[in-house]
Formats: sequence, structure tokens, C-alpha cells
Amino acid sequence: MATKAKPVDEERERSLFFEGARKILLASIGVMALAQEEAQDFVDRLVERGEIAEQEGKELMREMVEKRKERRREIKAGFNRRVEEAIEQMNVPTKDDIEALSAKITALSKKIDDLKKSQS
Repeated sequence: MATKAKPVDEERERSLFFEGARKILLASIGVMALAQEEAQDFVDRLVERGEIAEQEGKELMREMVEKRKERRREIKAGFNRRVEEAIEQMNVPTKDDIEALSAKITALSKKIDDLKKSQS
């Protein structure tokens, strides 16, 4: 009876993990969008006051967007790495594992069919 509860607990744990990760990801997207809007407003005010030239403001925003894209790539890579590590720790089969098992099953099925034919 206790062995049946373990998969349910693992499934619940995975579900909670992915739901938490999803919430964090959505929150970070919102924060980044807000930060870009605030930065654009700040640069626009600097241009209006004549503290920087319009071209400098555009260049500053372009640099910020590039840095944000790079940071997003870094975050995504780190997030993917952590998810893979969590899945590995939970002993969840990967797509490659399932494909390898499928290939083995196909090969075994063929051998069984060949044996049946040779016995007939």
C-alpha cells in the first residue's frame, strides 16, 4: 500500500515544482517589462532636459535591451539546467530514455515474431 503512495507524492511534488517555477518565470517577465518601461521614461526625461542627446538616449536603450536579452539567455540556461537536475533527482525518464526503451521493445517484438515464425 505504501508503494502506491510514493508515485502520487512524486507526481504532486513535480506538479508543485513546475507550478512554482511557472509563477517565478511569469513574475520575472513582468518585472523585466516594467523595468524597461521605467528605463525608457528615465532616458526620455534626460533627453527632454537636454542632459543627453536623442541619439545617445537611443544608443543607451539599445545597449540596455541587448544586455537584457543576454541576461534572459543566461537565466533561461540556468533555469533549464536546474529543471533538468530536478527531473534527474526525481528519477523522471527523459524523452531519450523513452525512445531508447521503445527501440528495445520494437527489437524484442521483432525477435518474438521471428521465433514464432521459425516454430511454425
